[in-house]
Amino acid sequence: MIRPYTHSDKQAVVNLLQLNIPRYFAETEAPDFIVYLDEHLEDYFVIEEAGTIVGAGGINYFPAERLARLSWDIVHPDFQGKGIGTNLTQHRINHINKNPTIDLIIVRTSQVVYKFYEKLGFVLEHTEKDYWAKGFDLYQMRLPLRG
Repeated sequence: MIRPYTHSDKQAVVNLLQLNIPRYFAETEAPDFIVYLDEHLEDYFVIEEAGTIVGAGGINYFPAERLARLSWDIVHPDFQGKGIGTNLTQHRINHINKNPTIDLIIVRTSQVVYKFYEKLGFVLEHTEKDYWAKGFDLYQMRLPLRG
């Protein structure tokens, strides 16, 4: 079940992030994630299985640029490779696609995960070494919706 995030989900999604350190996130990113949850949420979704949150991911909007950005995608390690990330990403793409003022989706990820987004149609725009933290490069990708 995919549903909107609520403040009562905070500890569960922070725990998801911790389970993905150091494979997918650097330890130094954990405080940034908490700031995001507290101050920068726009649309954020969680996915539950049997009442347990097993994935989460957000959307931030930049209307002046006609774009939306996928943010803080996290899947529990025990559920990776089972379609959770794909379902959550497709849910957000569909959600964004309902907004006629958004023409482009951006995702900023790392070299560890960018192939996942390629499979969903995102195209690599550029990279920047050690952007997130040492050993975690920026891979910025785009998915045009229209125009």
